[in-house]
Amino acid sequence: MLSIALLVLVAFLYAAYNLLIKQSSLQVESLAATTVTATIALQLAATLTSVCFLLLLRVSGVQSFILPTPAYYWAIAAGVCIGAAEIAYFYVFVGVGGSSPVAVSLAVPAIVGGSVVLATFGAWLVFGEVLGARQWLGAALVVSGVVLLAGH
Repeated sequence: MLSIALLVLVAFLYAAYNLLIKQSSLQVESLAATTVTATIALQLAATLTSVCFLLLLRVSGVQSFILPTPAYYWAIAAGVCIGAAEIAYFYVFVGVGGSSPVAVSLAVPAIVGGSVVLATFGAWLVFGEVLGARQWLGAALVVSGVVLLAGH
């Protein structure tokens, strides 16, 4: 039951993350040359949240925070990916190179749905996870849903 509660919590937090990035993007004046400072503010807040959680764990008695070296390398690679994604995310919502900003109702399903499908395919390809007809159908439905949302 705790796993389901955590999944629901993460879904709510991720939805809030998406909506708050859009809200931040709406505050960008047309004279701003870049939104990278908003990305840095986001990442600093995320780092502060993680440090507070680390301190909470430390106070509650967790004695070791040491991980195997490869775990740090993979975490750093993931950090590079999410950092680059956040930079691009702000540009999606503000518009770049004369393009119009993308609506939340299209951007979020396309990005989240796309990441779900790509992660599912990656789990199969990279980790050898077994995907049945149900998972492949689910991925196809996600793609179909995004296509429907993108249509006018």
